[in-house]
Amino acid sequence: MSIKKNMTKLATILLLMMLCLSLAACSGGKKDDNSKTKVAENSDLSNTLVYAGESEDTINPILNSHNELPDIIFSGLMKYDANGKPVVDLAESYQYDDATNTYTFKLRKGVKWHDGKDFTADDVVFTYDVLTQDKTLSASITSNYEDISSVTAPDDYTVVIKLSKYNAAMLDYFTMGIVPKHLLEGEDINTTSFNQHPVGTGRYKFVKWDTAGGMITLERNKEYYDKVPNIERVIYKTVSVESTKATMLQSGEADLAWLNANYAENFRKNNKFKNIDFKTADYRGMSMDFKTEFWKKNADSVGVLNYAIDKQKIVDSVLKGRGFAAYSPIQLSAFGGNKAADIYPYDLDTFAKKMAELGWKKNKDGIYERNGEKFHFTIQVRDYEEERVDIANIVSTMLKKAGIDMEVVLVTKFDWDAGYNGFLYGGAAQFDPDMSYVSFVTDASGNMMHYSNAKVDELLKAGRHSSDEKERKKIYGEFEVAYAEQPGIVLISYLDGNYVSIAGLDGLDTTRVLGHHAVGVMWNIENWTLNK
Repeated sequence: MSIKKNMTKLATILLLMMLCLSLAACSGGKKDDNSKTKVAENSDLSNTLVYAGESEDTINPILNSHNELPDIIFSGLMKYDANGKPVVDLAESYQYDDATNTYTFKLRKGVKWHDGKDFTADDVVFTYDVLTQDKTLSASITSNYEDISSVTAPDDYTVVIKLSKYNAAMLDYFTMGIVPKHLLEGEDINTTSFNQHPVGTGRYKFVKWDTAGGMITLERNKEYYDKVPNIERVIYKTVSVESTKATMLQSGEADLAWLNANYAENFRKNNKFKNIDFKTADYRGMSMDFKTEFWKKNADSVGVLNYAIDKQKIVDSVLKGRGFAAYSPIQLSAFGGNKAADIYPYDLDTFAKKMAELGWKKNKDGIYERNGEKFHFTIQVRDYEEERVDIANIVSTMLKKAGIDMEVVLVTKFDWDAGYNGFLYGGAAQFDPDMSYVSFVTDASGNMMHYSNAKVDELLKAGRHSSDEKERKKIYGEFEVAYAEQPGIVLISYLDGNYVSIAGLDGLDTTRVLGHHAVGVMWNIENWTLNK
């Protein structure tokens, strides 16, 4: 009996030693005199949130504009409230002068970067100078800041930002995270190691990125200038495969994940989990690449494809009814949702008539041809995004039935130089409708598919620079119609944000409309509590 007791005791000691070593690796702490204390503090994982997130390669708000981590590591001059309206954050207050189109921000005093350095106005000036003056910057958001003419700091806690003209969405764009001048001055923002070792002023601070294990560890910022989060640590697991996230939840390897509708459905009657369904502005569609030869010649024939796609059937099957058919990229905006833009009912007879009007005729194989060329185009889809693969395959089948040959090409990573005619697109304009500007205005910074429509350009610029809300509503309604008549994306559906958590996670607030990939769930993470 004593031998068994000794063996049990030894096994327990070995298990505790292994647990301590594992926690030390997760904490990412430096090997200094405080390392033993840090391990002891972190030994209880009951207050560590494990989030099955997306695959990542950078955590920099300038380069990564649709991810959870920049929003909780960095802070902006402004932040969004529950209703998606910009309110002060690093700025304590601000004033706007109509006569000179000038914002004057008064900054919070006593804010520290996560490395202990003081946050000052110089960091704000540096950040916006990068966005507006760095010609080598590879960022999709720079067109959001094209109206800024100068950024100055009269003192350490005052920032003056002058615009060349009024911009209705400017306060929204001041929500972008500020980056530290003392760590990035003289660096190439595109390639700096800072992108994998971020230092911010936000609610959580970066500890370690275990690329081999696919795990990013954060700990709460106890010196945060506002409410310090209840949850001590966040372990963000970088996961690409959708089925893996569901498996991680089921096995206890994750506490929270955004799942596609199919996988989320499997948790709805399990009292060990919670289904938290958010409204999102996240939509899917086939985005056509207008720099490819096929669409250079056949851009007039994008919109007609909508008649051949039964979008409601896709919502009912792939999305399990948790979404709805899409007809506009700003359909959920308070300035959008113009039903006059919903011009493409599912109607194969109308499709055939419109194709004939465009000069397309079916060949002996039942595929449309024009000017000796088949209506054949390729759409690339990342193979691990099951929901998008399913959407693309169903659309391909529907179009084939109508006489269009859409070839689905599965890739591990989008390749913009391989000559594919488009890709299965996801996007969102969850806040101001001006978020569509970077994607649809000719040569804008996020317009990677080279879409160009003079009427769309005119309307989006007018909407950006109008200060009258009724006028903006009218302008964006006209934009929806103009875009529908000559689209760059064959819009399919909007998705609900189907999150699943363990039963012991509380505080998630579904008030806010979420963005692309249902990003924004952590907007109020400081109020979350965890019991596991």
